[in-house]
Amino acid sequence: MSKKHPVVVVTGSSGAGTSTVKKALESIFHRQKVRPVLIEGDSFHRYDRAPMRERLDQAHRDGVYFSHFGEAANQFEMLEQLFRTYGETGGGQKRFYLHNDEEAQQHGERLGTALHSGQFSPWEDIEAGTDLLFYEGLHGLVKTADVDMTRYVDLKVGVVPVVNLEWIQKIHRDSAERGYSQDEVVDSILRRMPDYVKYITPQFSETDINFQRVATVDTSNPFIARDIPTLDESFVVIRFRKPDIRNTDFTNLLSMISGAFMSRRNTIVVPGGKMGMAMEIILTPIIRDLLARRNPG
Repeated sequence: MSKKHPVVVVTGSSGAGTSTVKKALESIFHRQKVRPVLIEGDSFHRYDRAPMRERLDQAHRDGVYFSHFGEAANQFEMLEQLFRTYGETGGGQKRFYLHNDEEAQQHGERLGTALHSGQFSPWEDIEAGTDLLFYEGLHGLVKTADVDMTRYVDLKVGVVPVVNLEWIQKIHRDSAERGYSQDEVVDSILRRMPDYVKYITPQFSETDINFQRVATVDTSNPFIARDIPTLDESFVVIRFRKPDIRNTDFTNLLSMISGAFMSRRNTIVVPGGKMGMAMEIILTPIIRDLLARRNPG
């Protein structure tokens, strides 16, 4: 961990709502005049799109476990090294996974080279003078026999819906946006479950703050749900690992967020529609504190 070069991690499964936290933090960074370096979890996958498909197909034929969630498909050592290097020096290297043609064109023009959707951009040095590193992705708090990313992270945030809600989101997203049949999506969920249990779930025991969305409508059979429960059809359970983290004022939170209540001494529950607001209220003083410790006096 570093006072001079803080590392902030938001970790959560695909479709979990990490984008909501990302927007909240970007708003905080803008208001607090923070210059972050943004690191996307996808950029530390081991394979780009075509080789990954080949590996998935081969694993399926061989009847072995292999998924985006697992160690074999990711460069955990390199991500841990980035967190360590940035904390020590404020430097390191980053790249981008190019999800679509627009991103490929944007980074290709920026770097003066031809890039294509489904590839990685070349590795490049992190720009000098950033205030903190902000990682958003699947594996920011992974611990294995060989790596322990938590050692180098100053603020650990988890975002996870209850598992049935997560499956509903994945089924609808993969069917609507990627053209997969429901059977294909369910097969994907089953294939990656061992890696989910081994690498994804344990991270949420490491977080300083955890945001978990719980639907208030019936999600008991996620495989027949016709639509995704909205934020207004849910609550968000916010768990603080230590009730006194950064002197969090629970009384103030309860007074500022209509409908909020305490369920345990370290847990506050807010209406789903207030999720973004709650994140900004909670995280702003913590980010401000990180920066104050970075520049004492």
